[in-house]
Amino acid sequence: DHAQLKKHLADFIDAYNFGRRLKTLKGLTPYEFICKRWTLEPDRFTIDPIHQMPGLNT
Repeated sequence: DHAQLKKHLADFIDAYNFGRRLKTLKGLTPYEFICKRWTLEPDRFTIDPIHQMPGLNT
């Protein structure tokens, strides 16, 4: 139905944007950039960014 299609499209767009490589981040995905920053400057983060990754176990 329409609600399922709308939800599926929103999930697809979120996954596309999450995995998209950006020029402003020197070719990294937003997630890769955050993980790289976390390894360089762990004191700026209160938690491990890997724990916030959306995926199959949500």
